[in-house]
Amino acid sequence: MRLFIALDIDEDIRQCIARFIDGVRGFAPEVRWVQPASLHVTLKFIGEQSEATVDRIKHELEILRAEPGPIRFRGFGFFPTAKSPRVFWVGIEAGPQLAALAGAVEASMTAVGLPKEDRPFSPHLTLARGAGGSGSPRWRKGDAPNPTFQRLQEKLSALSLLEFGTMTPREFFLYQSQLSPKGSKYTKLAAFELK
Repeated sequence: MRLFIALDIDEDIRQCIARFIDGVRGFAPEVRWVQPASLHVTLKFIGEQSEATVDRIKHELEILRAEPGPIRFRGFGFFPTAKSPRVFWVGIEAGPQLAALAGAVEASMTAVGLPKEDRPFSPHLTLARGAGGSGSPRWRKGDAPNPTFQRLQEKLSALSLLEFGTMTPREFFLYQSQLSPKGSKYTKLAAFELK
């Protein structure tokens, strides 16, 4: 099973971002746009795991304690850089609670025996990926200037800072990701309350 841990986003924010995507999709038609129903804030990508490991992951997440805090969705950018874009994203501003939650998730997954993430937590909401490109925010071999997002970047440069809304999550989820030629399908396997 291919797994990740994430926060869902409030429906009003999802709808606001969906309207934004509809308005800009035509400026980068060759990229893979995320379906609004699939939008989430990844706390930890886990990858392929056995059924036995899934049970251990659920147990660790059930005993995890973390406080909820406000999350603001605003602005946008490109990974790894604007000159060599592979990913188009919406920015996230949050208080210390979000970083603390990500740290607690990381620690609980280390307790299961999963490898520790080797880069700092960088919250964002992925809206689109260049064809065939990785979703990783880090620079990768082969990254180079490309025109994939160029027209979109030109149109967005005329806009003021975009605001999509603020929410305070009350729970987070263990998701299964199933890959297909039509895109990834995400299924919630379990919910965990923030306390």
